Amino acid sequence: MKLFDEIFNLSEIRRKLRLSQYDFWNKVGVTQSGGSRYENGRNMPKPVRELVRLVHIQKVDLSKIQKDDLIVAKLLKTKNPNLYKSLKKMAKLK
Repeated sequence: MKLFDEIFNLSEIRRKLRLSQYDFWNKVGVTQSGGSRYENGRNMPKPVRELVRLVHIQKVDLSKIQKDDLIVAKLLKTKNPNLYKSLKKMAKLK
């Protein structure tokens, strides 16, 4: 998965999702005023860009991610890469 170098048109993404600045930015742990500054051209840190990508573009619900899930996924990827790839492919089809 390639990390975002930059995200353009943040306000356009937010409007397409029909979210207020508060709701859009709150989902990634940023205040409305901080989000407004990013929408107006302030440089966004890489971790925030990645959270925006995960939450608003890839539609990952961060509240459902558990540490154990990440550990199991890492183990599966390491110990049984073929099964991991197969399951990943099946998940993309859903």
